[in-house]
Amino acid sequence: MSRLMGSPDKFLPSEWKHANQVHFRSSEAERSLSQRLTAECQRLIEESDKSTKHMQQDAQKKLEQRIQDIKFWRQELDQKFEEMVQEIETLIIFKSRVERALESCSEPLQVTLQCLTERQKRVAIDLVHDEVEEELLKEKEVIEGVMVLLQRTLEQINEQIRLIRSVKYYLEKDLQDKFQAERIDDFCALLTNASTNLNRGNSDFSSAGTAVTPEEWESLCILNIRKAEKEKNNSLSLRALVDSLLEQTASDMRRQYEATGRAFELRIEETKTAKTQLENQLNELLGETANQEKNLESLRAAIAEKEAPLKVAQTRLSSRSQRPNVELCHDPAQIRLLKEVKELANHIERLTEALKLSEMELKALARRQLCLEEEIQVKTNSLYIDEVICHQLRQPVVIHNF
Repeated sequence: MSRLMGSPDKFLPSEWKHANQVHFRSSEAERSLSQRLTAECQRLIEESDKSTKHMQQDAQKKLEQRIQDIKFWRQELDQKFEEMVQEIETLIIFKSRVERALESCSEPLQVTLQCLTERQKRVAIDLVHDEVEEELLKEKEVIEGVMVLLQRTLEQINEQIRLIRSVKYYLEKDLQDKFQAERIDDFCALLTNASTNLNRGNSDFSSAGTAVTPEEWESLCILNIRKAEKEKNNSLSLRALVDSLLEQTASDMRRQYEATGRAFELRIEETKTAKTQLENQLNELLGETANQEKNLESLRAAIAEKEAPLKVAQTRLSSRSQRPNVELCHDPAQIRLLKEVKELANHIERLTEALKLSEMELKALARRQLCLEEEIQVKTNSLYIDEVICHQLRQPVVIHNF
């Protein structure tokens, strides 16, 4: 306790000097260290400033290069996108042409079927499988074949439109992404150290932008462009095919329609010729019937004319048979009368037979007249079907090029 309450220990002068020297050396060492640190910091500041400036310049250059790359590929993609839009519009026009061509086949097909149906109304011998029917069946086959081909082509066009729209979708998506990326990089390129909208956070961006390499990014652009070029080439080929197909099908239908028309004209001419010949035959037959009727009357008159002489001769013979005794002589008069009766009876018999034959022939002529009239009616009916009904059905039909 007395030690604690006592006065503190005093140092020696040598200790005081030593303590001062220690402080001097320590201060000098700290000052020297501080100076070296300051110099190092200054060098570090200058180095970091130079490195930062270089990095910013390099980043700016790379951003500008990246923007140029994006613009280049965006222009390429935009060109293909516009081509796809134009190609879709063109294909829609071609689709409309095929649809109208397909729709235009309905009327000729209906007309052909109606003509076939109407011609089934021909009767008797005129219900024949003639050249007109063969051409109509060919026409039906051609039109149905054209319709099947056009329907298949329409499906191909729809599929091609779908494929191009798919390519257009991916092109549009790629363009939107590149537009957004270009805006972002433009914004980044305009940023400076004095900008007010700088990110003040300490977010870790070390993993940003590593999903796709530049080579993969460029290959995706090329892939979309190649797909667009492929579908455009396919579309061009399809359009050329459609042009050729529409022209060929219209030509085939028109050629078959004309062939059927020529067959109709030939058949109508043949029918008219046959009808005229039948009418001439009928006129001649009617004339012959009139002659036969006159002949019949002449035969009847001749038979009637022979009955009176026969009765006279028979009366004479009957009277002379009353002669008495030897006066009942077979004299020349008796012989002549007997011969006269016999000959007159023979004449009447022959005339009667001729009359029967004439009556039979007149009936045959009447039957033939009826057949000719029926056949003429058959031809008239056929002409009405071919020349009137079918002609009226076919006349409005026009085969267009679409």
